[in-house]
Formats: sequence, C-alpha cells, structure tokens
Amino acid sequence: MKPSATAALRTFDDLPGPRGIAYFGNALQIDAARSHLQFEQWSRDYGAIYKLRLLKRKIVILGDHEQVAAMLRDRPDGFRRTTRLEEIWTEMGLPIGVFGAGGEVWKRQRRMVMAGFDPVHVKAYFPALQGVASRLANRWQIAANSGQAIPLQSDLMRFTVDTIAGLAFGSEVNTLESDEVVIQQHLDQIFPALFKRIFAPVATWRWIKSPADRRLDASIREVMHAVDGFVRQARTRMESRPELRSHPGNLLEAMIAAADHPDSGIDDAQVAGNVLTMLLAGEDTTANTLAWMIHLLWRNPDCLAMATEEVRRVCGDGSVLTHEQMGQLYYVEACAHETMRLKPVAPQLPLQTLRETVIGDVRLDEGIVVIGLMRRDSVSDSHLPNASAFLPQRWLEQGDPGHAAHSAKRISMPFGAGPRICPGRYLALLEMKMAMATLLSRFDIQSVDTPDGLEAREHLAFTMTPVGLTMRLRMRNQER
Repeated sequence: MKPSATAALRTFDDLPGPRGIAYFGNALQIDAARSHLQFEQWSRDYGAIYKLRLLKRKIVILGDHEQVAAMLRDRPDGFRRTTRLEEIWTEMGLPIGVFGAGGEVWKRQRRMVMAGFDPVHVKAYFPALQGVASRLANRWQIAANSGQAIPLQSDLMRFTVDTIAGLAFGSEVNTLESDEVVIQQHLDQIFPALFKRIFAPVATWRWIKSPADRRLDASIREVMHAVDGFVRQARTRMESRPELRSHPGNLLEAMIAAADHPDSGIDDAQVAGNVLTMLLAGEDTTANTLAWMIHLLWRNPDCLAMATEEVRRVCGDGSVLTHEQMGQLYYVEACAHETMRLKPVAPQLPLQTLRETVIGDVRLDEGIVVIGLMRRDSVSDSHLPNASAFLPQRWLEQGDPGHAAHSAKRISMPFGAGPRICPGRYLALLEMKMAMATLLSRFDIQSVDTPDGLEAREHLAFTMTPVGLTMRLRMRNQER
C-alpha cells in the first residue's frame, strides 16, 4: 500500500485491550479452559477488535463475523494455522494432515481428502454406520434396563470413533461393546494436551517429563500404532483387490487411490496424518455437538417433543435406519445447526498472517496471530432475534423445509468458511442425525443431568465440551 492509503489505518500498538504485566503481558490472566469466555467478555469491553500480548507473541482478537469470514476466505494465501500449533503438533510426534498443512501441501492433501468425503462415497459406506448405530442402541438398552446413568460424552465418543473407523477406514474398532482400554481413551489425551501446551508460558515438558507427559507419550504411541495399522490393512486389501482403486470401499481407500496417482505428491506419512486428523476431529467435534444437542433438547421440552415426533414418524421404531430417512429429518438437522450456533465446539479459531494485511481499519504485519471469535455475533440480539434462545425453527424457511434461514446461516460458521471449510461436514451431520434417530426412535429420555443441576458448564480443551453430562433412558413404550 502507498503511505497515503495507510495514513488513517491503526496498527497493533493502537488497539485497545486488557492491561498486562511486564514480560508476561496478558499470559497470566488467561485461564485456558475458559479462554473463549474471557475473549468474548473482553470483546464486549474493548470492541470487535482488540489486542493481547502473550510473552513476545502478539495476538489480535477479532469478533465481527463479517471480518472473521473474510479472514477465513483469505486462506491459504493470506492466513495459515499458527506456527505455534505446528511446532507443538510435530514436537508431540504427530504427522500433519489437511487440518494443519498449508500452501501447496494443503492443496494436494485437500484434493485427496475431498475425494474420500464425496457425498456419493459416504452414502455407499452407510451400512457401516448402520452397524455402529445398532451397537449404540444395544449399549443404551443395557443401561436403560438396569437403570444406569449413561456417561453421555464417553458413549458418544465411542460411537464416533467406531463410526469413523468403520466408515472411513474399513476397520471395525468396536469400542461400544468393550469396557477395556480403547483407542478413544488414548485419543482423548491429545487435544487437551495440545491446547494446554499452546497456551503454556513455559515449555516445562521439554526439560522435565511429568507423569501426565509420560501418559501422553504412551497414548500417542498407541494411536499412531493404530493409524499405521489402518493404512497397512487398507493397502493389503487394495493389493489383493485392484478394483478398489477405481471403486474404493471406504474413505481411506479413496485417499490412498488419490495419493497413489502419479502426480499427487502425497506419501504414506501424509495419508497417516489425515487418518489421525479424521480420528481426532471426527471423534471430538461430532460427539461434543451431540452431547450439547441432547442437553439443549432436554432443557427445551417443546423442541424435544418436536424432534421425537419427527424421528418416530420418519423412522418408526428405529430397527432399520436408512439413508433416505436421514434425509427427511429436517427438524433434527435444524436442531444440530441451532446447537452449533449456541455451542460451537470450536468457539475460537487462531490463524496467523502470511503477509501484511488489513482487517477493518487495522493494518497488521506478517506473522501476527489473529483469533476469530466464532460465536460472538451469532448470540447477539443485534444480529438475530432472541439470539440466546434455542429455536431450531429459525433454520427452517417457512414453506421450504430443509433450507437454513439466511441470517443465521450467514453468521454461524461452525464448519468454517472459504476454501478450507471442513471437508467432513456432510458426514458429521449424517452421524448426528443417525445418533439422534437411534436415541429418539427407541428410547424415552428420563433425564439429562449436570453435576450441579444447572446449565452445563463449558470447558475448552481445544474443543468446547459440556462438563459431566449424564443421561438416563427408558425403553420406548415401557410403562412409567
């Protein structure tokens, strides 16, 4: 830009923000598990764009949804995942997949991953999802018959791990019918540790390994052993059945076929990185969204009644759930969108500038981290009427079911936006509808409880989880 064009622009130093202390800046003020709530509150105090300093790191917090969307669309050329994320991720010994890759590497991996997530392919893999849903129903039937409280997130994470393993990798990882240590329990260690280390002012784990650090290392070894096994099994199948290269039986086979194309530029390490990405992202985000949805439906009985009526009208007793039935669950899908608006599992998205850039009236240098607040405007009455209420009907246009209302859809971006929008969004919505159809067609919900009986507490550990939800069920049509 010419100097005259930048004369009226503010810089990082001109931005408001909470006062810090010498050397540490704002680092000691931030509670990582509640940082999204702190950032949202500071946005109300200091405006839609403000600054933080974490030791030497310059952080800009961005709350305006239009500016956040513009930032997301300016990827991968103008913004990237943060170097801090990449540093910690690789230090933990994890291969980089499409989630963390940038530049040309991301473009190559994106093509490979999108080949596997094509809706036509996902539909072909649907029988695997039917099997997992049946196992979930059996697990919940045992709990209902014995009067046991169900640890909601744990069971839902078993459901999503089993789904992604069967649907995406062609491997049966039956955690729903196992009470032993399962891969889900190892996966659960990775995101919280990654998040904690990103925010840590001092990298103590590099000098002294705590018991938690050693448990993390052991979990990562177990997860990577499983990932390598998925890839090895898929390659063995494809060697014995060459037709799978043109007609893959699952997402991993589709990725390998795309990777093995002479011009792909993809090796097995990058395939493994995307297997890990699917396991982590597919487990955590979808399971937590489902847990939030069940909690919100329980606290809004009229909405629960409408969702139940739709599921039982479309799916009957749920003994056989079909892909066609999932496409008719308009209200349940609206409940999912409304849940993601109010309780996005990624309420903040940190990116880093790749060049000097202008956001609003602020000029930012290359290398500055910008954290987009994904919920600030979507729960503001200035953008949506009655924004704090759980109203799934706002996603259903009158007379045109199945289409999201434009205002809510424009502001709420749970899957991101632009070229790097989540490639698994279609599969995630299908999993959510399948789980809800399983629940509401076969069971009556007796209660969904929090540890203190109040609204579920939000805990951020890379993704935002509800704390301590339990659910009690009764078999449908069973006498009260």
